[in-house]
Amino acid sequence: MSYNKAPSITAETINPRVKIIRYAPCGEIVKHAARLEQEIEENPASIPFQEIIYCNLGNPQVLGQPPLTFFREVTTLNYPQKHKRTRQRNPCSIRRARRILNSIPSKDTGGYTDCRGIKCLRQVVADGITARDGFPSTADDIFLTDGATSAINLMMQILIRSHEDGILSPLPEYPLYSASIILHGGTMVPYNLTEDNGWGLEIFEVKRCLEEARSAGLTVRAMVVINPGNPTGQVLSVTNQEEIVEFCRKEGLVILADEVYQENIYAENKKFHSFKKVARSLAYDENDLTLVSLHSVSMSYGESGRRGGYMEVSGVAANVKDQIYKVASLTLCPNIAGQILVSLAMDPPKLGDESFESFDKEKEQIRSSFCKRAKTLEKAFSGLEGVTCNKLEGALYLFPRLHLPSAAIRAADFEGVSPDIFYAHRLLDATGIAVVPGSGFHQASGTIHIRCTILPDERKIEAMVARLRAFHKAFMNEFRGSQQVMNDLRR
Repeated sequence: MSYNKAPSITAETINPRVKIIRYAPCGEIVKHAARLEQEIEENPASIPFQEIIYCNLGNPQVLGQPPLTFFREVTTLNYPQKHKRTRQRNPCSIRRARRILNSIPSKDTGGYTDCRGIKCLRQVVADGITARDGFPSTADDIFLTDGATSAINLMMQILIRSHEDGILSPLPEYPLYSASIILHGGTMVPYNLTEDNGWGLEIFEVKRCLEEARSAGLTVRAMVVINPGNPTGQVLSVTNQEEIVEFCRKEGLVILADEVYQENIYAENKKFHSFKKVARSLAYDENDLTLVSLHSVSMSYGESGRRGGYMEVSGVAANVKDQIYKVASLTLCPNIAGQILVSLAMDPPKLGDESFESFDKEKEQIRSSFCKRAKTLEKAFSGLEGVTCNKLEGALYLFPRLHLPSAAIRAADFEGVSPDIFYAHRLLDATGIAVVPGSGFHQASGTIHIRCTILPDERKIEAMVARLRAFHKAFMNEFRGSQQVMNDLRR
């Protein structure tokens, strides 16, 4: 008997949707950076720098941000069998850890929990939302998740029925959204942010995109709003948020409010307001509007690897919430360490607690450092020839626009890549700075951008800026209308 020994899975036989999606923050530039990093280890003399500066991801602790002591003490104390002889902990941390352990039915962190998360911790999150917004929240509306990413994917599973279902999402985009929409069989309906207006969100543009999608036969189910913005760093005004709420209520759209950067605000004239608070301030309750709000400990608190997040689901019927519960149960439960951290973020030490002074000091040091780094990098990019950079109001990224010489654009075309990828590769090879090409975020046609985090260690920022300036000057001089460049490439 003969058997077919052909591989059962090949690039031709996998899900075609997988082949379509892209996730630029972990794309080809980062793969090339990893190869260079390996080369530095094996043959350091062959590389003109000693380290890779990863500016591709919002991954604070990898780039030197220290964890908050209170968070680490409580999470450590929730594994008491491993830490019976540790140093003296803060009484506030001990009380919190004991309270958390006592809320777990098994009094242990090694078992499964409710698929929505431990009820006591969900109540802590609900209470934190109530305190933040001034409007009530309930534990029954809270789903703890493995970061906001899991919540996004879960909601796409709930919302998307076929390719005829559309999701409004901003451009430039955070590519998780287009990837998740495609993977779940839906259609992304992009709306453009306005770069010349500080990456503003114009309702007339969203309305135009909605009408075009409906004319094409799509049923648009929801609108994604990222506030503060990624990759664009803008913070929405309350007036703008009110317009969005009114628009979505009128059009029957679910608001998917991505609010993971709510603690990362740098502009003195800007303040974060949740969409829940804005909607309730307009006297709209759960009977008027469906709102899904997302938050995590990855960006605001730098605990990316802990995978802690939540979504608050407001304005859905009980039988729909049962279906969300069913889908959530397929993963059994979110990880417990992440659940604990989310509860700590939503109920941090308060004035009078033993941990308050150190917690407040550490948090302010991180915020102050972010502000300083943001201003340093913003000034650096704005000072480069042919580069414009909008002010960073919030989040962790700058999205500068590059106006490159025509010879550089022709050289990129000759190599079969877009100009932003060409520039990013050259930057990485010359300096070790890994940024993300703007095409990975679906930048506007005819524009060239890169995304760069503000996260490199503050002690290394000036050296990084010096490398960036030297590279950019050399790059512009090399391609400044030079036909010789193209002749060299053709040889």
